[in-house]
Amino acid sequence: MTTNAITAIKAQAEMHHAYFLGLQLMVSSRKGPEVMEEWMFRLFRRQHLEKFLSSFEKLGLQGESDAVACAKYHVLSNAIGGVAVEYMAENDKKAWVRFRYPRWMYDGPTLCGVPPGVGRGFMRGWYAHNGVSLKNPRLGYVCVSEDLTGEFGFCGYFKEYDHDLSDDERLQYAKGELPPPYDADAQPKPPVNEWSEERLEKASRNYAMEYVRNGLLELSSILGVTETQELGEMSARLIGLQYYPKMAKTLGSNDGTAEDARDFLTSILAGMGDQTTDLPGSAGFEHSGLRIVRGLQGSDRALVLNCWKELWLGCVRSHREMLSLDMQQINDEKLVWQVRNLRS
Repeated sequence: MTTNAITAIKAQAEMHHAYFLGLQLMVSSRKGPEVMEEWMFRLFRRQHLEKFLSSFEKLGLQGESDAVACAKYHVLSNAIGGVAVEYMAENDKKAWVRFRYPRWMYDGPTLCGVPPGVGRGFMRGWYAHNGVSLKNPRLGYVCVSEDLTGEFGFCGYFKEYDHDLSDDERLQYAKGELPPPYDADAQPKPPVNEWSEERLEKASRNYAMEYVRNGLLELSSILGVTETQELGEMSARLIGLQYYPKMAKTLGSNDGTAEDARDFLTSILAGMGDQTTDLPGSAGFEHSGLRIVRGLQGSDRALVLNCWKELWLGCVRSHREMLSLDMQQINDEKLVWQVRNLRS
């Protein structure tokens, strides 16, 4: 894979990451802490059910005790997504994870803009469900420190108790406990022969993209499709406006004509693995592949696509020229985009 291709993949990872952060801030500021906590619970439960068990074999975790396997899983899976997490095991039944800063989940000032319930939501949604998924009723998660309460960051341990846990016991708190010392040699690493640079970059892109997709779908289960689309479109458009100059510089694109804007879009969409073909005689192009809605159907597909298109409208509107962007859906597999100069 060429350097330009990898650069476009990285650009897509950054755009989708920023979109997820922006959507969190918009929901937090406009809908409040109760919606945020419930949203994060549903989002992380969905992510857990889709990814947790299916990834064990890929990450080489067979044969480990459940507590150790869970801790190593969170180090490995997050590392593939570009998230720094450390692992410390006390024994086969108690293994720690400590997330380091900057936090991917709340990158930059986002950390100050979401309520503490976000942490409770994702711990209930994912961490407290590990024992259920592994069919081990004695396995739980104990949180010793949280991000959004100003402690030393998100940290805790998976523990296998000597009794079955009730639903309320699968997530517990033990504030004040400290993790064992960090041991660089003990950190798990993805199997080298299976995780090339290209595969890692694509995994990082997919990691961010899936949070966007699943985040929109789970938000709609709380707010309904109409309000979710309003928030999803606005936050996407703002992120496109804000991030276009950086993305253009990264990809070597010009802030110029409608044709320059089209060239930027086709360059960055290649980072999704999608296919584009310029339309002769215009600043338009056909677009197929549509990774962002791959596997989605009906109203779910429409919601995600309608929100996602606003990322690129924002990028186009960020140009010095007064430009806009139209999208026409030809069928489930093909779109036609047209950049327009509003002064013409």
